[in-house]
Amino acid sequence: MKIFRNADVMWREEDEYRARAYEGLQKGEDVEGIGTSVLYHNSMMLSLNVLATEIWKRCEGRTLDEIVSDLAGTFDVGPETLKRDAEAFLSELKEKGYVRYE
Repeated sequence: MKIFRNADVMWREEDEYRARAYEGLQKGEDVEGIGTSVLYHNSMMLSLNVLATEIWKRCEGRTLDEIVSDLAGTFDVGPETLKRDAEAFLSELKEKGYVRYE
């Protein structure tokens, strides 16, 4: 199934924090707690870390496997773990109305 962002969701990337997160990744630091984007929908706001942001940006008609394959070389995590984390994150977004599957 292909995954699409809800067009009603407002979002923006935080350039300064994104740069800080990628700098930390290059140094091998834990950057999970750095919010690099914000989503807003139905009076609910979510702050996403760098991995979640990259998953979100790829929700434009790609399948879960395509998203995972695209990100596999970017993050220092095994493909099974990446797929499991992406699937859980996307499930949460679907539940909240941020994405849809077709």
